[in-house]
Amino acid sequence: MARPPLPIGTFGSIKTTEVRPGVYRARTRLRDLDGVTREITGTGRSASAAERELKVKIADRSAPTGDLIGPDMRISQVALLWLTLYRAEQRSEATTANEYERIVENVINLAIGNIRLREATAGRLERLIKAQDSHSRRKKTKTVLKMMFDAAVIDDALPANPVTSTSRLRGQKKEVQALSVEDLNAVRSAVNTWMTKKRPGPRPNRDMPDIVDLLLATGCRIGEILALRWSDIDFAATPPTVDVTGTIKTETGQGTYRKPKPKTDASQRKIALPPFAVDVLMRRRIEQPSNHYNAVFATRNGTWHQVGNIERRWRTIRADTGFEWVTPHTFRKTVATLIDRLVDSDTAARVLGHTSDAITKEFYIEKNRSAPDVTHILQSFAGARPPARND
Repeated sequence: MARPPLPIGTFGSIKTTEVRPGVYRARTRLRDLDGVTREITGTGRSASAAERELKVKIADRSAPTGDLIGPDMRISQVALLWLTLYRAEQRSEATTANEYERIVENVINLAIGNIRLREATAGRLERLIKAQDSHSRRKKTKTVLKMMFDAAVIDDALPANPVTSTSRLRGQKKEVQALSVEDLNAVRSAVNTWMTKKRPGPRPNRDMPDIVDLLLATGCRIGEILALRWSDIDFAATPPTVDVTGTIKTETGQGTYRKPKPKTDASQRKIALPPFAVDVLMRRRIEQPSNHYNAVFATRNGTWHQVGNIERRWRTIRADTGFEWVTPHTFRKTVATLIDRLVDSDTAARVLGHTSDAITKEFYIEKNRSAPDVTHILQSFAGARPPARND
């Protein structure tokens, strides 16, 4: 009867021989992760030293093809394989992959990069996640770890993903806050104050107040507004419309560019423009110098605005105004809240470019804390009043 094969990833008995005076060789047969059994050797100045070198080689060994994850791989090796696969599959924006790479380099590899995959217990990963100094950092770390260990499970390097056994992250949920009409008047006043403030250098153009107006007129993301081209505006339609077909990205090595696709498929949409937005756009069409990209909003050099630069400018505007909580995304929430109040959440989701209204209701619509007026119903509970006393 034929000898049964070794289980994958295991080795047979180790034989050590003295090949010449003072030099020993240890050898064994290892069944690699691709199912092929190979002879592995190690040498040393003693039998025990040769055996130690052999075991180190076995521990460091990965699949010959270089594309499989093994249980004895270091976490840093697993992370590199996973990142390579993640980028190749283009599962998300390049900026997201870059952020995941920063988490790998600055968090995961520093803490557990040298331990073996099989040594990464749920407790060890739990301590790593909890050691991060913010909920956002903890969430990103756990997300990256889960995807890495999912890849290890798929390659049969682990029987189960230990990240799934770590504690659920419970961040403090922030209440959705939208701007009232009075708030909007104050915000516009802050923008105008910033526009007229004396400062060195050239005077600011009309970009910031116009960007705010278009955020309120469309419910778009800031990147979608900055990516608008004049070819996306149809002034002849009734009412005039804007096609949201792209967004602005800034990446290391590529600079700032217009990506010809917004965040999701649902984000590609046609939005009817209210009259005040049409007025803004028509004025800009007349006053704004032409640029190479045909952009509605371009820098003085005729290039695309960076989202980060506009956000920094906005933080300067809102400083010391009491509206430090207001971000460009707050205008998007304000639009969603108003549409929900006057129409419904499904319409709000479609305007914002969400796949369904579940996300819109949870993260974009301010909760209505006012109970409906049912006094005419509750009045039926009123009892008979006692007759007035005549003293």
